[in-house]
Amino acid sequence: MGSERRTRLSPEQRRAQLIALGVAFLADRPLDDLTIEELSEQAEVSRALIFHYFGSRQGLHQAVVARAGDALLEATHPREELAAVERLRDTLRRIALFVRENRGTFFSLVRGVASGDPEVRVVVDRARDANAQRLREVFAELGVSASPLLDVALRSWVAFAEEVLIELAVDDDVDIDDIVGFLERSVQGVVAAVAP
Repeated sequence: MGSERRTRLSPEQRRAQLIALGVAFLADRPLDDLTIEELSEQAEVSRALIFHYFGSRQGLHQAVVARAGDALLEATHPREELAAVERLRDTLRRIALFVRENRGTFFSLVRGVASGDPEVRVVVDRARDANAQRLREVFAELGVSASPLLDVALRSWVAFAEEVLIELAVDDDVDIDDIVGFLERSVQGVVAAVAP
């Protein structure tokens, strides 16, 4: 039985397994609770192995947050075949559903910035920038001219949307369609304020 549990993994597979365990940890607990000791216990490997792959607790946090951010971006990648407005609505719906299905992970990803680790903030900011860029593309198709003010407005709206999703999408009390409608109207309002 022990030999079944102890399958020999390649270094890439072992690192991916450890990161997956770290992301799964975020489902129930905050990022700051994820320690080298906690992960080594869950993975049934030595602390030295965790240090080998990540170098430090901060390195572990960066890898886990990067994977969680990638999962969000992959799950909510815009469907290019849709027209701009429908693509926006579809992407917002999939983001809200992702948050509802991955409550703890999303919360830890967004609140992970509060960990004080500048490298974790960089990873989270990269995901925010990608979402803001998706919005820029939608509104460019709708004829809104690019400007520094639009960039700031969309980046700020992404942070606003994260707060809305944390407050509303993590609970089953609010209908997804209501959340999506609110987010859609709010981003259109922000853009209208910049480019009336």
